[in-house]
Amino acid sequence: MAQALYERHGGFARSAGTQPAEQVHPEVVEAMRELGVELDGRRPQALAREDVEWADTVVTMGCGDQCPYVPGKRYVDWELDDPSDKGLAEVRAIRDEIARRVSSLR
Repeated sequence: MAQALYERHGGFARSAGTQPAEQVHPEVVEAMRELGVELDGRRPQALAREDVEWADTVVTMGCGDQCPYVPGKRYVDWELDDPSDKGLAEVRAIRDEIARRVSSLR
């Protein structure tokens, strides 16, 4: 969600996780579709050091020591619930909080 919302504002982003699911959760797809953002064809990716090296700002979501560290990068940790196994109402709330935080990065 964060990548798609950041790109919606005209930025370039990558999204990856330390334990990515096999597919984007259906509730996430639906919640983003409500905003006119299509996630069809997107697949969760494993986080690699190259992703961190590429980024100016690295936004983590509680990955701790599992996230690669590259000196000189700006790190921001967002403590947010994982939308997996959440209902649509909860996913919407997470989406809206991510959108608010993405706006503060720009």
